[in-house]
This record gives sequence, structure tokens and C-alpha cells, in this order.
Amino acid sequence: MNKENASKLWKIIQEAGDFLKNRLPQHPNHPKGRNSYAHIAICIKNKFNASYKDIDDEKLDEVLSYIEFLKKNPS
Repeated sequence: MNKENASKLWKIIQEAGDFLKNRLPQHPNHPKGRNSYAHIAICIKNKFNASYKDIDDEKLDEVLSYIEFLKKNPS
């Protein structure tokens, strides 16, 4: 992903993390609460098999749609 798109995507990940803060369900591995920013980043990495910076620019819209899905379906 080019630098401009990676920067834009990182801002959107941060906004989604802010949105999900204190909305993710409790988990026994995280007794002090879950990190919503890490949750978004890990979900992206798992779905696209790459860090958000390493995803092709052509998939940017797909990644953005996935982030919206994560916001609507916190897990």
C-alpha cells in the first residue's frame, strides 16, 4: 500500500478503535479490558493475511468495508 493510503487507513483504524473502546465483549485473557485498536489491526491481518500497510492499494475499499463490519459486529 502506498504511504498516503496507509496513513489514511491508519487514521480510520484509530477512529474505529475509538468507537469500539469499551464495546468489545469481555474475554478471560484480557481481565483489564480489550485493546480495541489492536483488535481492529489483528482482525485485518487475519482476514487479509497481511499487515494493513502491506495490503494492495486495490483492496483499500474492501478493507474499509471490513472495518465498518467490525464496528457493527464487535466480537
